[in-house]
Amino acid sequence: MKILWIKTDFLHPTTRGGQIRTLEMLRRLHARHEVHYICFEDAESLQDQASPEGPKRAHEYSTQFYAVPHHPPQKSLTSPAFLMQLANGLISPMPVAVNRWRSGAMREKIVQVCAQYRFDAVVCDFLFPAPNLPELKDCVLFQHNVEAMIWHRHAEQATSLAKRIYFKLQAQRMSAYEHKVCAAVRRVIAVSEADAKMMRELYGVKDVRAVATGVDLDYFHPPEATAVKKFDLVFIGSMDWMPNVDGVQWLAAEILPLIHARRPATTVAIVGRKPSPAVEALALRDPRIAVTGTVPDVRPYLWGAQVSIVPLKVGGGTRLKIFESMAAGVPVISTTIGAEGLPVNDGRDIVLADSAQAFADACLRLLAAPARTREIADAAFTLVKDNFGWDAFSLQFEEMLR
Repeated sequence: MKILWIKTDFLHPTTRGGQIRTLEMLRRLHARHEVHYICFEDAESLQDQASPEGPKRAHEYSTQFYAVPHHPPQKSLTSPAFLMQLANGLISPMPVAVNRWRSGAMREKIVQVCAQYRFDAVVCDFLFPAPNLPELKDCVLFQHNVEAMIWHRHAEQATSLAKRIYFKLQAQRMSAYEHKVCAAVRRVIAVSEADAKMMRELYGVKDVRAVATGVDLDYFHPPEATAVKKFDLVFIGSMDWMPNVDGVQWLAAEILPLIHARRPATTVAIVGRKPSPAVEALALRDPRIAVTGTVPDVRPYLWGAQVSIVPLKVGGGTRLKIFESMAAGVPVISTTIGAEGLPVNDGRDIVLADSAQAFADACLRLLAAPARTREIADAAFTLVKDNFGWDAFSLQFEEMLR
């Protein structure tokens, strides 16, 4: 097949769950098919003129790539351009999260490439590039989340009336736009049966299929030598994604005080790209909290922790960080939302806890019981080893494109 794949970003540096899922899928598709990849220029890579990693490594998953200039304002309340986008979100019918990626240049590039080549399949990766596609009827939408559900959950968890009103408005607009796109495309591919079911119920989508999330077992397998445990708890996730920021703030404000009251020396590492000033301040206030920012490799942090935690109150899709922790031999404690869409078993291969007290209690129990910790970690590793390799899922995805 000749495949046109459209996404907002390059896949390196690989620092987000959606990038990992796409990269693993595309690497395997590229081995069997001709892949043309269109995305926006990587502003971060372009700053390093000696080694622009995004374009430099695009050959690992594409036959040919096209980088389109487009640099939306940084998501910061100190950025006048971003504040203007938020203000425009009060009147624009298109949700801000999508409107940020609307680009006449990308639309022109798609038209140009489609005129030059005859593609057997066109993939819109995530909802965000959709405004730039001239035609949606022949496109497959690879939807990693039910985006509207994330915004509805933000509205439910908002700590101020102004945020609640704004998030609710964006949720309504995201729901309308997501519905429109899902109804227009040829097929929707979801990342879990739970998401596929939600899209059928919310949007009446008839042709929506699910392809499960996999994990690279060899890559995450711990080294033979026993890793030194540097941290008790570890949280892995991009710190410029609002659900992760919300989860970390909940962890620091409500969960860790309960843990420290009974186990004062407990340490936690927050590992992920672009931490906000509010997240960085957590480490300044408490030396038991480490905020790393971008790291070249997350595996040493997994191998060096006793427990991996996913304290998410907002989210969608599936959390690759859970399968990665399991493959690394580290037990996982998560909220129900954090583990949503994954076929896990509470008490056997994962521990689920939804209140601050329950989450703190679960952490304390596992930290105090190495045998129980090992039992859960072993069951989790067996789960991913037996069921979640990428090769089979890429073949499923390939059939869904035909």
